[in-house]
Amino acid sequence: MSREQIGLFGGTFDPPHLGHLILASEAYSQLKLDRLLWILTPEPPHKQELSITSIAHRLAMVKLAIEGNPTFEFSHVELDRPGPHYTLDTIQLISQQYPDAEITPIIGSDSLRDMPKWHRPRELLQACHWVGVMRRPGEQENLDVLENDLPGISSKVHYVDAPLLEIASREIRSRIAEGKQFQYYLHPAVYEYIKENRLYQQS
Repeated sequence: MSREQIGLFGGTFDPPHLGHLILASEAYSQLKLDRLLWILTPEPPHKQELSITSIAHRLAMVKLAIEGNPTFEFSHVELDRPGPHYTLDTIQLISQQYPDAEITPIIGSDSLRDMPKWHRPRELLQACHWVGVMRRPGEQENLDVLENDLPGISSKVHYVDAPLLEIASREIRSRIAEGKQFQYYLHPAVYEYIKENRLYQQS
């Protein structure tokens, strides 16, 4: 009997937008996953200097964005424990929750390049089944260079060919603050939530 394939799709999601949904859908399809867990990062260490919307609002928006899609699920794995939130710890906790599953974290190509600098990267590689890497059209990575720093990574990387989507949460926040149109960058329920709660507007 084949083991269940679970993908981990993490982010700040401030706000979650159509680009996130499209990339998550491509990862689910191309990696032949059985389920994809959305993991909300409470306080990203690389964004400490930025003002981040409350967890309550981001959690509500993610749940609205993925509602009705049976292949997407929300995981509280990083909300139910104190930081710092290392990817290795997250994978190990998910593995305990789903002991018969194979776990594939999904990351961007920039994160792949930085992986040798991550927390205990060799243990991370051993803990996951694959590493799903979002690859934009025309993007090429030199896995030989990464292999020198992190032996075995070449056999773990599985690329997800992602469409070129110039949508970013940062830009959406900026558009809202400047009073520009932003409706069609978002799931309709997320758009309505932002309007109702007056998020991202200039104070």
